[in-house]
Amino acid sequence: MRDLLNKIKTDVTERLAAVSSEDELEKLRVETLGKKGTLTQVLRGMGALSSEERPVIGQLANDIRSYIEKEMANKKEALAKSALENKLRAEKIDVTAPGTTVRVGKRHPIDQVEQTLCDIFTSMGFEIAEGPEVEYDTYNFQKLNIPENHPARDTQDTFYINERILLRSQTSPVQVRVMEKQRPPIRIISPGRVYRSDAVDATHSPVFHQLEGLVVDKGITMSDLKGMLTAFAKQMFGENTKIRFRPHHFPFTEPSAEVDVSCFVCGGKGCRVCKNEGWIEILGSGMVHPNVLRGCDIDPKIYSGFAFGMGIERIVMIKYAIDDMRLLYENDLRFLEQF
Repeated sequence: MRDLLNKIKTDVTERLAAVSSEDELEKLRVETLGKKGTLTQVLRGMGALSSEERPVIGQLANDIRSYIEKEMANKKEALAKSALENKLRAEKIDVTAPGTTVRVGKRHPIDQVEQTLCDIFTSMGFEIAEGPEVEYDTYNFQKLNIPENHPARDTQDTFYINERILLRSQTSPVQVRVMEKQRPPIRIISPGRVYRSDAVDATHSPVFHQLEGLVVDKGITMSDLKGMLTAFAKQMFGENTKIRFRPHHFPFTEPSAEVDVSCFVCGGKGCRVCKNEGWIEILGSGMVHPNVLRGCDIDPKIYSGFAFGMGIERIVMIKYAIDDMRLLYENDLRFLEQF
């Protein structure tokens, strides 16, 4: 039995030298020290030894077991150290090498102009109000003095979910919602996405963006509207910009006016941007119709107000001399990176 124990020690020593992974080491441990391992089987046969041999062989077996356990622990530590060194070597980073260029994004031109508009109007004391894009017919039309079968609905034909619910064709419903919940004085702008059943071409899209404004208070007049829009135009298009009002009709304002600005490219002399007219149409405006105020429980005999609205894409196209709205939606980085 002494020779068998020494043979086990020698075999384990030789096999440990050839072990190259923790899996191989664990397999050797089980084969030697496991319940059915070679050393365990020898120890179980010690009962057949004489009383004189038993303590001697037992001591030798314990010494060999301790030796094997110690050598296996050392081997495990050496394997772990080697694995760490290999990992560090494989993950070595050359800190002197040039880094990978990361492309930095930027705001879309529509978003840039919308943010500029919001900054201009908030600097005048306006608050930003938002509302749902999926809207009730009541808010999108009826409370804006556009009853059923009114001809004005033809120019704002939108996408209906059912007879009562639609995709808003303007951000004006936000103004109604604010007037219902807030008592004058009111001074808000409502930027956002709107929808109309328009064919896609160079100047039309079924999805586009608007920014509308509303002021309601005592003593508000058309001159307040013109003064505010003049200040806006100078900040947006340049200090020398002039504006002019042209009579128009909107169901929710009375009187109503289309607003033009003097061409900021040619100064009103006539060029390609203004189509040689010297003026560029930018928005619609007017005094809030008394019916709209009444519908929101605001007495038109006490309060008055003005409203205005503009298409943000139109402002973008004017500002950057873009002649096709579709370019703003095609996501061509070669085009977008110019702005």
